Amino acid sequence: MSKQILVFGAGKSATCLIDYLISEAGINDWTVTVADNNLALAQSKTTGHPQARAVSIEVQNEVERNQLIQAVDIVISLLPPALHFLVAKDCVLFGKNLLTASYTDDNMRSLQKEIENKKLLFLCETGLDPGIDHMSAMQLIHRIQDNGGSISSFISHCGGLVAPESDDNPWHYKISWNPRNVVMAGKAGALYKLEGKPKQLQYQQLFDESRLTNIPGIGSLAWYPNRDSLEYIQLYKLDTAATFIRTTLRNPQFCAGWRKLIDLKLTDDEKYYETDGMSLQAFFKIHFDRQGYKYPAEKKSSPDVFIQQLEWLGLYDKTTFINKGRCSAMDVLQFALEKKLALKTNDRDMIIMLHEIEYMQQDKKYGIKSHLIVKGEDNSRTAMAKTVGLPLGIAARLILQGKIKETGLHIPVIPAIYEPVLKELQQHGISFHENTVLIQ
Repeated sequence: MSKQILVFGAGKSATCLIDYLISEAGINDWTVTVADNNLALAQSKTTGHPQARAVSIEVQNEVERNQLIQAVDIVISLLPPALHFLVAKDCVLFGKNLLTASYTDDNMRSLQKEIENKKLLFLCETGLDPGIDHMSAMQLIHRIQDNGGSISSFISHCGGLVAPESDDNPWHYKISWNPRNVVMAGKAGALYKLEGKPKQLQYQQLFDESRLTNIPGIGSLAWYPNRDSLEYIQLYKLDTAATFIRTTLRNPQFCAGWRKLIDLKLTDDEKYYETDGMSLQAFFKIHFDRQGYKYPAEKKSSPDVFIQQLEWLGLYDKTTFINKGRCSAMDVLQFALEKKLALKTNDRDMIIMLHEIEYMQQDKKYGIKSHLIVKGEDNSRTAMAKTVGLPLGIAARLILQGKIKETGLHIPVIPAIYEPVLKELQQHGISFHENTVLIQ
């Protein structure tokens, strides 16, 4: 019998996932349904393929949602994280397996017993970060432990960046994923473990351009701790590691500039501004005045990198109008980022991941670095879309073919899941390069 796959969401990260699923549908006689509130967007991703269809849906509409979920064998949700729970509840109700690229939250955990009782598989955190980071890290960790090694330090870095050949702005950054997530990144601060002690950083402390790591072939990038690393220590079974940090990579100038955006309160979310008819320049003037800062006079060129960064975002732009109604400074910042830091048609983005692990084995200390670099094709088939979408697509295929048999609520940290997914990712050019050195 033909299998039915349902994908909720046709946004930036969905392109390569849908391409992969449609390709597999042709081979396996499956059908792919792509559901989004923007029908034209969904249609642009299915491209009229005979075994794919696009449908329009408001995911909050329970009747429409139920009809779609009831009719399929497996569901993949690329919706905003807050909406996954609506889909998850229906998947439990109708006995359907579910995959997401998002972090497992308390809502999803509340369904754990029902998922287990119905022998379903809910596989979360199966994108890039979280996703490929878990799989590649656990493969390394298990290999070291199986050979008798004891891990003392684990640092995992990941960043969605712009490829050097498309880097043409003072932020050294372009948007290849959900712009809301870009402006929200780091808001909750970070928790991690450093040299045996838990550390906590507030939002204002995160963006320090002096925290650097070196990427082979790329050079130095800055990193900031990502969310709550501590919750993964037990999942990774690394309780004995003195250092455990999961991070986000950025260009050092990005971190320096973002810290100043925070200081200027351009990331605040109180809705102070009536933006209809307001240009970006007018917004910056009003905001500077509100915060008690002097609006910088326009010059032909400023030696101040941060002024250059603000100028790129529209500091002196009189012709780009916001027209978003009542907004917060953060809403306007998001608007500016979407306008000014968008990938152009032939721009290429770049994904970088680096695991840095130190471990003891037979009374000797070793360090291993394992890194991944993936570049996109253009502004549609991005490295971000590829690395978020392909793990989901591969896992879905393996589940439908009975090659992944696990049930329950999981993230991909067990060999039965990560080994076959990583193996196929290598065929798509997503592979890691390792270097091991003797430290002492």
